[in-house]
Amino acid sequence: MTPVTLACRHCKDSEVNTERTDPGTQRQLTAIAEVAALDIPVWLRGGWAMDFFLGRVTRPHRDVDWFAMAADAGRVVAALTARGWERVPHDHQLEFLRDGVELSFALLAADLTVAAGPWTGESWPAGMLDWPACRLGDVTCAVVSPYAQIEIKKSMPVWVPGLPRRPKDAEDVALLEAALRQRRDPPGTAAASRPGPA
Repeated sequence: MTPVTLACRHCKDSEVNTERTDPGTQRQLTAIAEVAALDIPVWLRGGWAMDFFLGRVTRPHRDVDWFAMAADAGRVVAALTARGWERVPHDHQLEFLRDGVELSFALLAADLTVAAGPWTGESWPAGMLDWPACRLGDVTCAVVSPYAQIEIKKSMPVWVPGLPRRPKDAEDVALLEAALRQRRDPPGTAAASRPGPA
């Protein structure tokens, strides 16, 4: 599966105020641009996917989370290690570190189920990879759909018993839901009758 290359009209006018962005965030944005430029299908997930959808940096992020196809895992490893990223051991996803930036790639099977770890074979939300690429500043990147983001953030404590609900997840869900409400077209327009991204 290849990321959709249409531009998300919701985030077409985004910009990043680099004067107000801390150095860690700037390094993460540089890393996102580097990974997005690889000739390998990858999709941002987590907090950075939300920020790209919203078109603004909402908060500091601990790491940069991605989805990649399991069949492309070797290509991801080769491309990033060739660019100076250190591979960090992990049981069921690809982890990399460079200059204080952590990259984490959850692997997807061809049928868009979990490819590795204790949840192998479990389905991810339908339509998760169907959202158009979004832009933040001058970086364009494929992202998981905001609807899937909401479902994942709400479901994680159910899927992983013992994982506490994090305040940032509730805040992220509220931001995503508010943005989706705002972007809906007025009733009766052609765009309003189309499901999914417009």
